Amino acid sequence: MGRKIGYLRVSTGDQSPDRQIDGLESECDELRIEQGVSASAKSRPVFERLLVDLRAGDTLVVWDLDRAFRSSLDAITVAKTLSQREIHLHIVTLHMDTSTPAGRFVYTLLAALAEFERDTLRERTKQGLEAARKRGKTLGRPRKLSDKDVIYARHLLEHEPRTTITGLARSYGCSRHTLIRALDAA
Repeated sequence: MGRKIGYLRVSTGDQSPDRQIDGLESECDELRIEQGVSASAKSRPVFERLLVDLRAGDTLVVWDLDRAFRSSLDAITVAKTLSQREIHLHIVTLHMDTSTPAGRFVYTLLAALAEFERDTLRERTKQGLEAARKRGKTLGRPRKLSDKDVIYARHLLEHEPRTTITGLARSYGCSRHTLIRALDAA
């Protein structure tokens, strides 16, 4: 009997993995938590390390399909690789075990549905942002520097020889990059 290792992931640092921990604690011998990493991130170090650490007979346990995989293709590819290495996959919310042919079939269908759901959400988000832009809503992070700040900063840089971009950025509470970008845009 191999180990049961749970993988948990939350996309942002302010999200809590508590719900997943509560759901996986009783199912697993060990939990591995990836915090502040999107499923679509190019690198997921905890997940990648876990895949390397798994041995034949082990079971990778995830709370839900979208906690571990980027797309249906990713889910199917990882499941196939795990199967070839004689590692099982258990998805708690789906009561799914890929050690059986029926489990693998249902897993393939659900992976496709999860990707469809994620794509639909992405499309709705784009549509919502576009609708907000059409109504004049300013999106994104508020500007650090007002137009007045930028004009004054430019004046100081041109007329005060001891003024530096680093010093000005510090006085405005922003990074050098932010100040330079604002000066270039003005």
